[in-house]
Amino acid sequence: MSFSSGASVPSDKGKRNRGGRGGSKKQVFDEYMTVEDVSHGLKRGELVQDGKRDIFLDGIVARNRALNGDVVVVQILPQELWKVVKSDSEGVSEPEAQPGKGQTPGRKSKRPPSPDVIVEAEDEEQLAGSLQSVALNTTGAGVHIVLMKRGAQRAASISSASSSSQVVYIVEQKHSRAATGFLKFLPDKPFAMFSPVDHRVPRVNIPLADCPHDFPSRPGDYTNILFIARITNWPDDSNFAEGRLAKTLGQAGEIEPETEGILIEYDVDFSEFSDEVLGCLPQTLPWTIPPEELRNRRDLRSECIFTIDPATARDLDDALSCKLLPDGNFELGVHIADVSYFVEEGNALDFIASRRATSVYMVQKVIPMLPRLLCEELCSLNPLTDRLTFSVIWKITPEGKILSEWFGRSVIRSCVKLSYDHAQSMIEAPDKLFRADELPPCSPEHPVDEIHRAVLNLHAIAKRLRAQRFESGALRLDQMKLSFTLDRETGMPQGCYVYQYRDSNKLVEEFMLLANMAVAHQIYRSFPQKALLRRHPPPQTKMVDDLQEFCDQMGLSIDFSSAGTLHKSLNETLGDDEYTSARKEVLTHMCSRPMQMAMYFCTGVLTEERLFRHYALNVPFYTHFTSPIRRYADLVVHRLLAASLGCGPPLELKGEEVQKQATQCNDKKTASKRVQELSAELFFSVFVKESGPLDSEAMVMGILDQAFDVLVLRYGVQKRIYCKVSLETFHFHKVGKKGEMTLVWAADEAGRVGVRQVSNRASLTSC
Repeated sequence: MSFSSGASVPSDKGKRNRGGRGGSKKQVFDEYMTVEDVSHGLKRGELVQDGKRDIFLDGIVARNRALNGDVVVVQILPQELWKVVKSDSEGVSEPEAQPGKGQTPGRKSKRPPSPDVIVEAEDEEQLAGSLQSVALNTTGAGVHIVLMKRGAQRAASISSASSSSQVVYIVEQKHSRAATGFLKFLPDKPFAMFSPVDHRVPRVNIPLADCPHDFPSRPGDYTNILFIARITNWPDDSNFAEGRLAKTLGQAGEIEPETEGILIEYDVDFSEFSDEVLGCLPQTLPWTIPPEELRNRRDLRSECIFTIDPATARDLDDALSCKLLPDGNFELGVHIADVSYFVEEGNALDFIASRRATSVYMVQKVIPMLPRLLCEELCSLNPLTDRLTFSVIWKITPEGKILSEWFGRSVIRSCVKLSYDHAQSMIEAPDKLFRADELPPCSPEHPVDEIHRAVLNLHAIAKRLRAQRFESGALRLDQMKLSFTLDRETGMPQGCYVYQYRDSNKLVEEFMLLANMAVAHQIYRSFPQKALLRRHPPPQTKMVDDLQEFCDQMGLSIDFSSAGTLHKSLNETLGDDEYTSARKEVLTHMCSRPMQMAMYFCTGVLTEERLFRHYALNVPFYTHFTSPIRRYADLVVHRLLAASLGCGPPLELKGEEVQKQATQCNDKKTASKRVQELSAELFFSVFVKESGPLDSEAMVMGILDQAFDVLVLRYGVQKRIYCKVSLETFHFHKVGKKGEMTLVWAADEAGRVGVRQVSNRASLTSC
């Protein structure tokens, strides 16, 4: 939610005449200011739009019907009305839905980062006391709102009061206004009550005419049926919104209905591509590269070039090459699918791709940005097939020093499709002579041994480049990622495991980073006013200060002064026992919370180059170039690069249009990330339901007054344990920012005495 704020109480000047209501209903929310009043307020400096200060929205009334992600205008109240806000870094049970209170299996929201903006719920009727997370600025740097029940115990006062405020205008409704949820029959009412699974969305009155025909007579039949509803109006005299029922999804907890609900909620376009869009694709198949196009490109088809991807990948958009030169240096290439050749700027295909902005990866399927003919065939760098590419080729020393650089359009023929497992096997067995049957089909022009040597050389150079990056102050916060094995026939999860990030992954990542940085410099030099780059702001200062104080109290020597010092701190030894990696995982999670989101932007919008920096990478310029099949931002960057080299038309987009597209890419990337997380949560919940109770050790990640968060070590998932549900008694207390919980577990069925346990962050428990 982007916002503006002012230093006076909102007046009624310029608001609509409220005559005609007859005073029959009590007004709950203030009416919004007019556009004219908002404009004047911004010009007078009464309204602030940058989202760089802490703002306190005192309850749902102050939030004034704005939803997650909305761009809003906020007015600051006089300072005498400000409230001292407590940090929720540890010691507060945010009111997530308690077990058994309407949560759908697999749909419980994860805890978002700690808030800069706190909203205090006035009573349970207003939003069932639930977590709120609202991004509050136009540049994309998120400010979060958290709803709390009034009177909840909090810890660690902030040194000063936060600015109390209220929303006075919604600039843009970025929330889809769609939600999945359940219907409740209300006797003697012409509407049913729709309760969203996501408690950040208000309850909605739905006309009975929209409900299934037998719902009034048999409401019990629909107790566990998921529906999709869309909010059409939220009157200023009601705590409840008004809406229409859009669709009956099916049984709650089942994969397909839940998946469809997630996609609709997050406004993911999963419809089939229209005939107009498909008409933009080559119509004569099989397609071959025109001879005139070959003449205009660097021909690399005889080179040893190959792809390294997940075994199941079908959209192969990057390939690598590494050739030893007579002088002992290497010619190293990154070759990226030339999607811009097939997607003409301004046509119907380009328009739909710009709206989707990204492919969306779920556990069981992909929602592609482009039609599959492009994603999986014409653009995909499939082996033993001529493909159009955009290449970056360096002359580089064995130590990783770049001697020269070339950009240009090219044509390649990949000699083999390697998986990460194949490449990892080659790295781990440098002296082994691999047989042809141990790898996928290879080009006869390039023997297995040649490919093996190239992988080893790439690995050696990547290790040096990586070491240099971290020595120069880069940061990487690795967090555990859950992967699944699925039944081929049913699609149900058969097992789950923590994905291993290995040397083969690091190899590919290193050269993608190198190419992205090189292209960023090239397009910014050529188009300083409309280059599409990617920046990463530094972490939020207050949250870092709170975390530093906590770490000091815990005896953890963590240096937050820069990205590089933080990386070094996290990679120093945190003990030397079997739980060292788990401690690092907990600490990494803590350190990720103050981090802001990286975002695309147009260079002409920001006036100072220092704002272009990428904090985690610790570089001045960065962009995305290496995945144009699945990211629209990369496609724009390809067009800029082609124009800068004189091998493509000038970009038709103006600077402000580039920024508008950057914002769209940011929004869709954020939504895609959340959809991916929810998909994994859904499949894990189904796996647990099908497998029965799973035992695993867990490490405490946070202590709250009535609950504690744990990292389940076997599966790498984070879960919240509610003390009232699981324990006989418990007691919470704090020393500074260090929370501690004394737990007394209930006696088991065999009559054994309950266990007493003291837990704090980074302590072990079982779950």
